[in-house]
Amino acid sequence: MFKTEYVKRVYSEVEAKDPHQPEFLQAVREVLESLEVVAQQNPAIEKNAILERMVEPERLIQFRVSWMDDAGKVQVNRGFRVQFNSAIGPYKGGLRFHPTVTASVVKFLGFEQVLKNSLTGLPMGGAKGGSNFNPKGKSDAEVMRFCQSFMTELTKHIGQFTDVPAGDIGVGGREIGYMYGQYKRLQNEVAGVLTGKGLSYGGSLARTEATGYGLCYYVQEALKVLKSDSFEGKTVVISGSGNVAIFATEKATQLGAKVVALSDSGGYIYDKNGIDLDLVKAIKLERRGRISEYCTQRDAEYHEGKGIWGIPCDIALPCATQNELDGEDAKLLVKNGCIAVAEGANMPCTPEATEYFLEKDVVYAPGKATNAGGVAVSGLEMTQNSMRLAWTFEEVDTRLRDIMINIFQASAQAAEKYGMPGNLLAGANIAGFEKVAAAMLEQGVSY
Repeated sequence: MFKTEYVKRVYSEVEAKDPHQPEFLQAVREVLESLEVVAQQNPAIEKNAILERMVEPERLIQFRVSWMDDAGKVQVNRGFRVQFNSAIGPYKGGLRFHPTVTASVVKFLGFEQVLKNSLTGLPMGGAKGGSNFNPKGKSDAEVMRFCQSFMTELTKHIGQFTDVPAGDIGVGGREIGYMYGQYKRLQNEVAGVLTGKGLSYGGSLARTEATGYGLCYYVQEALKVLKSDSFEGKTVVISGSGNVAIFATEKATQLGAKVVALSDSGGYIYDKNGIDLDLVKAIKLERRGRISEYCTQRDAEYHEGKGIWGIPCDIALPCATQNELDGEDAKLLVKNGCIAVAEGANMPCTPEATEYFLEKDVVYAPGKATNAGGVAVSGLEMTQNSMRLAWTFEEVDTRLRDIMINIFQASAQAAEKYGMPGNLLAGANIAGFEKVAAAMLEQGVSY
């Protein structure tokens, strides 16, 4: 597992403090395994307890969210915000509304966000948050009342120079709008304190498309450099059917690929002729429907439950949720000829799956690098808000593409530097860490 006593001790201390936080422990273990070689070559890391400070959030806030449903019954949920590391800038990270949200989940996401934000090259620290509230099946009025109650507490802990939340699973334009309205009401100021805002009140063009587009820009560059290849003529399987999956489908198609499968929590569709994206957008974005509806209008197959990774493909893009692709799925993908796997979600591949991909020389790219497009454009939205202007779609998209190419190059160079050429997982962890560690060293033990 670990080869050095220092890193082994750091992980053991985390495990002892948080034994019931599996997602957080998984994320910490994966990163620390990559950083062993860095710590060995840089004694200042151990001397200044950089790893110990990296794995301990600066602040974890948990709060009660009380709200009233349409029947007049009071409901109670939990709210969270983990402000993990602000060494390189104000905290930045999304809010997730989903029944699975726990302290462990927001800590794993916040920890990953520190490295992800560092990789973008923008001055943003790492944070994450959310609630175990489920917006599915709720009326707009119920969602509004929940968001207003949630923001009433969260507003005490955020600000444009302190912490700038964004959306994540379950938090789209509707939820951001309700929360921003409540923040503005409470603070009596118009500030760029939430990103993913509507275009009518400070949002950025290309923000909706950013994570899916950015994922494909990264993969295109990785294929070019590592395989002398591209999306052109490739068959692609994508899990999920939210914003990330939809716009990854759109960009992959524009780059010459054929996307044949998408999924949601109920099951997956397979369309051998290629996904009709306009139909998917109508079902998922306009009606908030189920992906199974697709097969009522197209000659396609619908399968309940898991199994999407059994569809033969050249490129797999897991864009749904953590740990959705396990070791058996990885073996099936490789057996069927998959040459590249890139994560559109946060930590969707289990450790067994990632190890297998690396062993089989599959181009494997971790979410902290490949799905950084969303937070990158959130950072660009912050810039536009501060400058009181709006860039065109083309301007934002060009900046996004450049950022994603730079993330690949930084990851590849870091892997090469430490004797792991082609290992984009280790490279992303190292490249993200080195910038944060340098800032922490320069600022003293307060960080």
